[in-house]
Amino acid sequence: MKVAILGYGTVGSGVYEIITNGKSEELKNIEVKSVFARSRDKMHLATDDINEIINDNEISVVVECLGGLNPAYEFIKRSLESGKHVVTANKAVAAKYLDEFVSLAKENNVKFIFEASVGGGIPWLVNLERTRRVDEINRVYGIFNGTSNYILDNMYRNEQEFDSTLKTAQDLGYAEADPSADIDGGDVINKIILSNALAFDIHIEPNFPTYSMRNITKNDIDYLKKYDYAVKYIGETNVADGKYETSVMLSIFDKGSQEAAVELNNNIITLDGSFIGELKFYGQGAGKLPTGNAIVQDIVDIYSNIPRKDVVIKNELVQSNELTSKKYLLRSSVELGGELIGSVEKYENEFYSITKEISLSQLSELTKELEGKDDKYLVAKFH
Repeated sequence: MKVAILGYGTVGSGVYEIITNGKSEELKNIEVKSVFARSRDKMHLATDDINEIINDNEISVVVECLGGLNPAYEFIKRSLESGKHVVTANKAVAAKYLDEFVSLAKENNVKFIFEASVGGGIPWLVNLERTRRVDEINRVYGIFNGTSNYILDNMYRNEQEFDSTLKTAQDLGYAEADPSADIDGGDVINKIILSNALAFDIHIEPNFPTYSMRNITKNDIDYLKKYDYAVKYIGETNVADGKYETSVMLSIFDKGSQEAAVELNNNIITLDGSFIGELKFYGQGAGKLPTGNAIVQDIVDIYSNIPRKDVVIKNELVQSNELTSKKYLLRSSVELGGELIGSVEKYENEFYSITKEISLSQLSELTKELEGKDDKYLVAKFH
């Protein structure tokens, strides 16, 4: 089976390396025939003309590793329309155009698989599929982003401030020059959208409650440490009674929890099934070889004709911000009061307010009260 790789950056080169150097029986019959790259000088199989790949009938699988929305969207669409399977690690384009890609794949009797787009090398999405064969999933949540976890872990263990830790993450290559996707929630939003599709048959818009982690400070970490808490950046969806509730925000865990123990740029993602209960998946959520490994696993599934559950978007669930009641921590320079607040403590000249058990809608009321008074306020959910 012949494969084309679109993009020869970190992930694309990892896919090439695994296919070319892998020793397994399955990989002996898989060959990279072409690599789309901006420069034909980048490697010996490179082409800068996508038509050479689209029109090559020998190529049956296109691996999209370009990232971003364009030209990835156009290239994926044309590949599916030309009867080629598509495997991608690109969560942004998959999350935005999932409905269209799934329909095109079905129309052309090919597969659109995106295992590597969520959790890197962790076999997360494939196990959502597997669990749903016999079980009903009512919750998914976890640390979906390694950069945010590296920052929070470093702040917690090494008593660092946010800005200095972010710079270290950038120097190490964990964070981009513009880190907004990692620290403001965009990356987690895409990953929870894709997880929701496989867990709950819904393709949702990114209009659910999302709170950035960029305002967290060393004082916040120190305050939580006093009470044996750790904080992580979490994407979460709960489902009940024909409704779903999705959010992305900082979440507070007991120091002894498995989430609190996740170090560096690792991920941990959990599903909660009606029969199986909680299953947790831990490992490297990004990187050249972990992500490359997930992509190659998808290619091997296609080559070996291993059945993968087709993504079916039903959109039968209704969005609600009233599904769960939780306590939240709000840190601000102004004191909050009212019936939604349970307690307030002053620490290092900041007010740390803990709500009663409230809904996400009620949380939004409180944050609107803070907007305009304190643009550096912090929100975190007690998990």
